[in-house]
This record gives sequence, structure tokens and C-alpha cells, in this order.
Amino acid sequence: MAGSAVLVLNSGSSSVKYALVNPDSGERPLGGQVENIGSSGGSYHDAITQILSHLDDHGHVDLAGAGHRVVHGGERFTDSVLVDDDVVAAIRSFSRLAPLHNPASLAGIEAVSAVRPGLPQVAVFDTAFHQSMAPVAYRYAVPQEWYDRYAVRRYGFHGTSYRFVSARAAELLGPDRRLVVAHLGNGCSAAAIVAGKSVDTTMGLTPMEGLVMGTRSGDVDPGLLGYLAEQTGQSAADLTDALDTRSGLLALSGTSNDMRTITEAAGKGDERARLALDVFVHRLVKAIAGLTASLGGLDALVFTAGIGENSAVVRGRVLARLGFLGLAEDPAANAAHGRATGGRISVPGPVQALVVPTDEELMIARDTARLVTASPASPSASPSAPSSAPSSPPA
Repeated sequence: MAGSAVLVLNSGSSSVKYALVNPDSGERPLGGQVENIGSSGGSYHDAITQILSHLDDHGHVDLAGAGHRVVHGGERFTDSVLVDDDVVAAIRSFSRLAPLHNPASLAGIEAVSAVRPGLPQVAVFDTAFHQSMAPVAYRYAVPQEWYDRYAVRRYGFHGTSYRFVSARAAELLGPDRRLVVAHLGNGCSAAAIVAGKSVDTTMGLTPMEGLVMGTRSGDVDPGLLGYLAEQTGQSAADLTDALDTRSGLLALSGTSNDMRTITEAAGKGDERARLALDVFVHRLVKAIAGLTASLGGLDALVFTAGIGENSAVVRGRVLARLGFLGLAEDPAANAAHGRATGGRISVPGPVQALVVPTDEELMIARDTARLVTASPASPSASPSAPSSAPSSPPA
């Protein structure tokens, strides 16, 4: 495996998750997480040094490259790219769109450059997959200046997961299928995909738009911010933090953002847990129906990520509401998470429901291997909007 392994890194605000991945086999001989960055004097440089030393201690010295998950690539990046000074500058410029995520990714990239100079690095963007959306799907009905000067538009996220899952669904069902993929974890979104291209999605300028999530509200009336600012005296930053960290399933249930805990409590008669489950499913069903309209029809509904792959209760409730689309649950297949039926959890018919496990780490490893092996003459980044559109927020 020497020389073919890719170090996959996901740098967060206080931790760095890592995995050593063989991009061909998917084998992961090593992986883990370094925590407490920023506390007790720990830094990203220290974390990357620790990770690389751990790889060296286990005989994995010769890496093909390092692949980084980067949340926001704005309108500029339509694919993963080899990291160079220009890419670093661009990621930094998009930090205004993802202030909690992009700076951490940059810190990880810079730490690898310092600790292992010359190791090729690749940035894999959550937003890149959705750059195939048309303006009708990504533009907000807001003043033109907001788009021109501040890059206010819908970007979408979870793109690396959608790429992996839609490719796997194509292997199972055939190419050119109209898919709605529901990525349901602590963060939740859904996307309309046809022939491997994103047509529409639920997340927007930030990962807070769309579905109810673990601690994020999803869609709310924008007027809520002004109303609560006036009523409570809180700042926009305070209210945004509440929508991001103290809302969603946690707020509705009053106790947990974990769907397993909520489902169990709802089954025992807890009214707030039941409400949390009901609202989660209601909003998801509405989104699936809307995305089906964006596709002009549906060939398959695909569930993925933690809740999507493991909650038969959520999937069953969703399918019970979507009979008008030709979907009906196969209870036995759903209870077994589709493992004995090639992923299928619905009764056979022209429209199918599937469970397809995601693997973002493998997707990042494959992108990294592909770009490192190919000619690095220029990063595969290009504007995906008309020339009048901003390529980055103002400095």
C-alpha cells in the first residue's frame, strides 16, 4: 500500500479527523481524531505532526498525497483541485461565507505544508457538486447588488456525499435516473440529481437552510431575526448562533439531537419527542416532493448518512407519506436497511426507495489520487456562472 495511500483530513474548529485510505480498495488501516486544538496550547501544526508521526510509526511513510474536506468553494470551484497559493487565497476569500469551516481547513492545509513540505495536497469542496444548478435553482429573489458584491446565492453542501451516493445508485439502477437523495445526519439536506448532476438542493448560502437538523433550525421566516432582535435585544450573531446550535431536533424534543434517542422516547409516549419526529418527517416529505418537481418526475428516492442509513422508523414514515409518487415500504427490507435486497426498501415498482451508505472519505481519497496522478498544470477550477457573477466575496 506504500505510495498509494492518501491521508484524508477533515479539520474542524477544535479537532482534526483523519484516515489513511487506499483509493482503489477503500481499505483504511489507520484513522482517528486529534482533539482539543486551541486549548492547552494545542495547534493544527501540533495535530498534523502527531498524525504524520503516527503514520510513520506504523510504516506508512510514503503517501500519495493529502486530501482535505473544504466546506465552501463559492462559485469558482466546480471540482476538486490541487492546492497551490492561488487556491489557498481563494479558500481564504470564501471564509466570509463559511467562517466556522474554511479557516480550519486552511489551517490544516498550511500545517501539512509546514510539516511535510512537497506532499501534494488536494482540496475537495462540499459546494462543488452543486455548481451544475441553473440560476433558477440557485438565485435568491434579493437585490442584485447582494449577488454581485456579496455572492449571496444558494450553494448547497454535502456535495462529496452526493457524488458518491449518486454514482453508487447509478450502478444499482442504471444511468440517467432521476434521483432525490436525502443525506440525513446531524446535518441534513436533500438534492435532486439526474445523470450524476445536481439540479436542485435544500441547503443555500449556508448549511442552515432547508431541512430540520440535529441542532439547526432549517428554514425559518427571515423576518424572525428582526422580530427577535427587537424583542430580546440580541444581536444577529447571537440569534444566528441559536438557530445553528440550539434549534432543530434539540429544540423541539427538549432533550436530544440524536434521532435514536428521540425515536425511542417518542415510542414511549414523550410528546415533545413525538413532535420532533413528526416535524422532521413533515419537512423532509415536503422537500422530497418539491425536488421531485424540479426533476419533472422520480425514479428513485435514496437515503444516506447516519439517520438515512440506520433509522427504519424515519424511512418508513417518509415512504408512508409518498404513496402518491408510487412509493410503498417493504417493511421487512426496510427493517433490514436494505442489506438483503441490494439496498431496496420499497416494494418493486417503477419508483424505488434505496438505502445507499455514503463514503466521503473514499471520495476524497479518489479525487486526491486522480489529481496527483494527472498533470498538475492547472487546478480544475472555473467560473460556473456568467462573467458578471462574482468569483469570490470582496476582500
